[in-house]
Order: sequence, then C-alpha cells, then structure tokens
Amino acid sequence: MVSLTQVRVPRRNRDKLQHTIVKKAGRAIEDFDLIQDGDRIMVCVSGGKDSYALLDVLRVLRTRAPISFELLAVNVDQGWPGYEPERIRAFLAAEGIAHHMVSKDFASIVEATLGPDATPCSLCSRLRRGVLYNVAQELGCTKIALGHHMDDLIETLLMNLFYSGRLASMPPKLHSDDGRNTVIRPLAYVPEELLAEYATERQFPILSCACPSCGLPDQKRQVVKRMLTGLERENPGLKYQMLAALRNVNPSHLLDPRLTLQLPE
Repeated sequence: MVSLTQVRVPRRNRDKLQHTIVKKAGRAIEDFDLIQDGDRIMVCVSGGKDSYALLDVLRVLRTRAPISFELLAVNVDQGWPGYEPERIRAFLAAEGIAHHMVSKDFASIVEATLGPDATPCSLCSRLRRGVLYNVAQELGCTKIALGHHMDDLIETLLMNLFYSGRLASMPPKLHSDDGRNTVIRPLAYVPEELLAEYATERQFPILSCACPSCGLPDQKRQVVKRMLTGLERENPGLKYQMLAALRNVNPSHLLDPRLTLQLPE
C-alpha cells in the first residue's frame, strides 16, 4: 500500500500534479467513451485517497468539458466498528458537493456467513456492489464511478493469472449483467503513487474501511502488490509496460478456442 506522507507540495508542483492526473483521466474517458452529455454520475466515496481524488478530478473535468454532466457523491457505511462516515459527510458539505449517505450492516452478515479465519473481501465486495447498483437506480444515476487506478488493474490481472487461471483485469467500462448499471473507472491510466501524493497535498480526511482484515500482509492482493513493487524497483517503468500490454492484446497468440475460432483463416 502506498503510504501518505505529510510533506507539503509547492503550489507550482501541485498544479502540475493535478494537470497530470486530470490529463490521464481525460484520456481514459475519451478512449473508452466513459461519460456522455447529460450523465448523472454516482461517484463512490469510501474515504480512501483514490475515491477522493476521483471526485476531485471529475469536478475539474466538469468545468472544462464541452458536455454537461452531474456528480453525486455516495458513501456506503458497511457497519464496521470505528468507521467514521461523518468525517466524509462534513468534507463533502464543506466542499458544496451533492452527496447521499448509506448505512448498512455488512459486518453482521460477514460474521454470520464466514468462519473466523476467512477473508471477507469477496463477500463484502458482492454486498457493496449490490447496494451501489440499487442506490444508483433509486437516485436516477446513469453511471457509477469507482476509484480503481492503474495499479489496481495490473494487480488484478496478476491475481487472476496466478490464482484464478484467467487472463482478466478490471475494465474501464463495465455494463452490469442485468443491464441496469454502467460502471466506469476514469483513473484506469493513473498510477497509485500520483494519487497518494495528490491526496496528501489536498489533505483529504482519509479513512480506512475499518474492516479488521483489510490490508493484511497475507492477502493475495498485498502479496501481488509487494511483488510488483520489487519488480518496479528493479525495472523502472515496468507497470507502464504492463498497462500497455492490457491495451495490446493478440488473441491469435493465446489458447482460448473461443477467441481463436473467431479469427479469420
């Protein structure tokens, strides 16, 4: 996990940092047609650095875009003891951002469903996705924006490769199976380190989800993250090469008959 330092970034460098992040997000939005005129976008704000940065970036882009779209920040309190959604509410209110707060009790469901040594991440993810999909419909939102960034995409690719036997990552644009919702990830091209630096400068009120299992060193994502950090240290730019690979797929050089049988002779 990228740590947030308390070092202040000079104004000139801060403006450059925001410009870099906004430019990368704008490119992803253009490449994958993530936002259309008239969209009402539900921005999921968990209290982490990535979701705060996503909200900030979309606010900047809204002032510059040739189209009109709305933003609505939504927070889901999953019910873990120690989580402080009021800090998020206070920040959003102070910034004049339209917001909607949701309270659920995932903690009781997880405790009743899983054993004491089980990792709840997968179950929590499914529960949270169901809540977000329903809330988006209730609030008339046409898109659900998540703060997943470049590192998340690369880590997911390796996790699927190593542990699930699949070549798959997180798509920048995803239509739900039931056709009700469209999920977008505008930060798909933005590396985590830039978001960490930006969150420090903007002094976002960072919260963890308060789940006792979150970020444990033996979690598969944390194992993959440490491995990538080491490889990147030895091979600077490796993550960008992996991102490029996700944009440069050659189906004829893979072993999936569903792909190769569709190729022309």
